[in-house]
Amino acid sequence: MKVDSHRILIRPLLTEKLTALREATNTVGFVVHPDANRIQIRLAVEALLKVKVDKVNVLNVRGKVKKLGRFSGRRSDWKKALVTLKQGEKLEMYESA
Repeated sequence: MKVDSHRILIRPLLTEKLTALREATNTVGFVVHPDANRIQIRLAVEALLKVKVDKVNVLNVRGKVKKLGRFSGRRSDWKKALVTLKQGEKLEMYESA
């Protein structure tokens, strides 16, 4: 599968759990393209964000079934990548937030 580096990283994840993880282990989270693999995610982060990546963990998140009254719907599935940066590397977009 050939996906452009700009399409692999959809958006960063900013949650309380990932903020604590970033401060403790220098790990950042991204919502990524569902067809992207670890190698493509590593190359995209290194190329676009100009940092060195130590390892990449990938999770497929299943969408929840939500109900509103008698109607039910389903949120879509998505893929999450937890990227651990090498020692001494920082992302400037997280430092200003």
